[in-house]
Amino acid sequence: MDFDPQPVVLEGRHVRLEPLLPAHAPVLFAAAKPEVFRYLIIPPFAAVADAERYVAEALAAQTAGTEVAYATVRRSDGRVVGSTRFIDIRRPHRGLEIGWTWIAPEAQRTAVNTEAKYLMLHQAFDGWGAMRVQLKTDVKNAQSRAAILRLGAKFEGVLRKQMLRPHDGYERDTAMFSIIRDEWPAVKAGLESKLAR
Repeated sequence: MDFDPQPVVLEGRHVRLEPLLPAHAPVLFAAAKPEVFRYLIIPPFAAVADAERYVAEALAAQTAGTEVAYATVRRSDGRVVGSTRFIDIRRPHRGLEIGWTWIAPEAQRTAVNTEAKYLMLHQAFDGWGAMRVQLKTDVKNAQSRAAILRLGAKFEGVLRKQMLRPHDGYERDTAMFSIIRDEWPAVKAGLESKLAR
């Protein structure tokens, strides 16, 4: 089976991940409060045009085959509450990363993020046959680091000065995590147990 991630709707009980489209830009702008950008390497959206540029750049990467981008939709009310992507797609090595994830403050610490990650991991491992899925975050982002560990990912270390935020010159140290194919059955069972509560 070829490892060739392509856009596909991913739907659970709490969340639906819709392949990102230009029409999502205005609702992403509405959902993206400035605080969600604290640890991202892009500046907060100041206008709808910023969200349009964000979507256009994601779709250009998708066309190039390096990313698959989503709008995160809360099923209870149909509202777009964030965005996430498969990035760094490495077809010859059956690997990719889940990244560019942000969630509106109102949807944080709910089932939205856990189920979104479960759906993406399920698609990566069971749908596409991934060997490795990695996740990373700013080493200072304690909330994100804890959330990644709760998924069942393993901490692999810190990549020092791994990213530069162009708009303010911030030099980011990155905490790297991964889940490999051998670990997925146990991680999957743990996530399904959490989501069943």
